[in-house]
Amino acid sequence: MAVPIRTVVAGLCAGLVAALLTTAPARAEQDDQVWALSTGTHAPRARITLDSGTLSLAVSRDGRTVIEPSPVGIVTEQADLSKDLRFLHRKDRTVDERYRTKSGKRLDRRVHMKETRLSFATAAGARLDLVVRASADGVAYRYVLPGAHGDVLGETSAFNLPADAAAWLGTYRVDNEGQFVQYTAATAPTGEYSDQALFETSGGYTLLAESDLTGAYSGARLAHTQGTGTYRIKLADDRIRTDGPLTTPWRAMVTGDLATVTRSTFTDDLAPAPKVTDTSWIKPGTVLWTWLAGGKEAGQSLAAQKAYVDYAAERDWPYEAVDAGWYYKPGEWETVDPDWQTNSWMPELVRYARAKGVGIVVWIHQRELDTPEERAQWLPTLERWGVKGVKIDFMNSEAQPMLQWYDTILAETAAHHLLVDFHGSTIPKGIQRTWPHVMTLEGVAGEEKRTNTAAHLTTLPFTRNVIGSMDFTPGAFHRVGLRPNSDAAEVGLTVAYESGLQMFAGTPESYDQRPLARAYFDQVPAAWDDTRLLAGRPGQEAVLARRAGDRWFLGGVYAGAARTAEVPLSIGPGRWLVETVEDGADGLVRERKVLRGGDTLRVEVVAGGGFAGIACPWRPGITTCHRS
Repeated sequence: MAVPIRTVVAGLCAGLVAALLTTAPARAEQDDQVWALSTGTHAPRARITLDSGTLSLAVSRDGRTVIEPSPVGIVTEQADLSKDLRFLHRKDRTVDERYRTKSGKRLDRRVHMKETRLSFATAAGARLDLVVRASADGVAYRYVLPGAHGDVLGETSAFNLPADAAAWLGTYRVDNEGQFVQYTAATAPTGEYSDQALFETSGGYTLLAESDLTGAYSGARLAHTQGTGTYRIKLADDRIRTDGPLTTPWRAMVTGDLATVTRSTFTDDLAPAPKVTDTSWIKPGTVLWTWLAGGKEAGQSLAAQKAYVDYAAERDWPYEAVDAGWYYKPGEWETVDPDWQTNSWMPELVRYARAKGVGIVVWIHQRELDTPEERAQWLPTLERWGVKGVKIDFMNSEAQPMLQWYDTILAETAAHHLLVDFHGSTIPKGIQRTWPHVMTLEGVAGEEKRTNTAAHLTTLPFTRNVIGSMDFTPGAFHRVGLRPNSDAAEVGLTVAYESGLQMFAGTPESYDQRPLARAYFDQVPAAWDDTRLLAGRPGQEAVLARRAGDRWFLGGVYAGAARTAEVPLSIGPGRWLVETVEDGADGLVRERKVLRGGDTLRVEVVAGGGFAGIACPWRPGITTCHRS
């Protein structure tokens, strides 16, 4: 019997509706388990997956692997928020900000990020929000625990890298002074590494980092087992004390080609807005540092310090730093004079220096600032004397109690208008945006070390110095045989390495013996309008250009044999006068060339050598880029 067409159509429609009602919830549930985030076609792309109650995060760039799917989760004493999670909801927003810094790779910053907040819960009702951000140069995530779930016992966070990814790693130390060495992700020895680790995959370069670390949490390092590409987050504390809702630091992946990673300000961009409203007193600058120049004796001698002030004034260097010894008992070492406030010659030195236009920065041990009573004694006194800044040393910890001390000392030094240089310290992790009076931090195997290699020096611009100012203290010409580089490379470090207080570590005699280096130091700024990588490969070469006004300063450092270095002059169109300081047969020599933007700058580099330079717009009659 024939079936009416109307009946057939009705049956088909009913079947289609039934199928849609059956499959739509399944598709929605499947879609809810995978989330993607990116700011553009060529920007890094984050992919978050919830699979059988467990979260993972992967990062790609242009369809190529940056970070393989990696575990995400946190465990507290009351809840395991790394498994058995169910998705609740998602909230998206765009982060658009502009801010200005007092130091760093460039003073004016623009932030554009996409953010997604994914909310999850366990069967028992414990809540976890995973906040993920993506920008043109990075991906980051953090955990937010909206409720109180007790102390944190650890994270399951890790980063899975392709086994054959090139890796530049620094062995973890409490003072963050491990040297960077190249491995592959899998062949690196079993151990703990600094969280500022650089990897090269098919998707480009990625620097692992951390941002917005405070005393509410604990510092991170990377734990690795040889034979795998997995690097787990290990915290400095076995238990992180918390008594309410918690927001953790950002786990950041600075991602792109090498030039993008090098000039990135991603970790600063993630950090909270400045907590210092009046920043007019915060002034970066170059510093005559007297520790490697004069040692213990200089630290206890007013006459020696006045002589250093005289030299800084002659050179128009804005600061002189007095290192350890100034508040110790005369003739004794590391014995604090109990009457230092009345016996100290520091007020006389500050007055002497002020009359010559030089500001004084003083070294002080962290143990002298450990309690509220000690800080109430030291900080107001230093401010009253007119000291411009403090170099605080020997924190040597990223455990929660020490981070809480950082929170306190940052606020109190700002209140007393004291610039800060941290030594024996954590690394920046966004601190310079939130607290702009922090001019620099050590956290590096710097000039004081006697075991540095040329490869280590050429890796620092791509690792430690990416995330903030680095007090390497270049310029120690007198330490011949104790450093792995040439004199011209030592001059170039003042630009290759950025520091809001750029401490020159040599002796006045060593500068006078090298007038070209001394003249270059007279010109080099400590604050920059822009930064560009001109040429580089970690462990082999690093050539950076930093702009101040209409002049570009160039710093190049190299490892390996002598060569003719070829550097693309990618500093803008037009004709440029380029003056370089290079190693010659009998010492430093100056070369001058007129080149067009985009031309190749050729420099003769000795083994373990480098160069420094200044490029300024050329026009007829211009014979030098140096200015009085």
